[in-house]
Amino acid sequence: MKTTLRQQLEAFENGVFLDSDGRDDGQKDTGCFVFYDWFCKTSSLKRKAESLFKKTKLFVKMKDVDLDSTYVFFKNNCPLGGPLYDDFRICDIESGNVLYTVTPKSGHTGKAELWGRENEFEEPLKTGNKFMDLLV
Repeated sequence: MKTTLRQQLEAFENGVFLDSDGRDDGQKDTGCFVFYDWFCKTSSLKRKAESLFKKTKLFVKMKDVDLDSTYVFFKNNCPLGGPLYDDFRICDIESGNVLYTVTPKSGHTGKAELWGRENEFEEPLKTGNKFMDLLV
């Protein structure tokens, strides 16, 4: 059974990084801190995860995401042209389908972007100059 986003956020408040399978994914030398994929130094994952969990918490509160039917994972992306960038993905716990991809600052555009299932991820649902612009 998958770990809910509620459980992940509660664990984070206690310094634990739960992955979607309920494992503590924050072991200093072996953990990937809920990242599915990354191109950055492994030593920077914890700091990145802390920032992304804080943003996830704000996003789900402002967008009224059901914390008991979703989970989150993180991705560090490497575009062909542009700097590395991070995103978080909110997924349906039953199907595993990504519902939202939230990019605080895209390496492609330099903008904050919200992508979603509502338009089948064909274009951003919302863009802004910074992450907080996505919440209004």
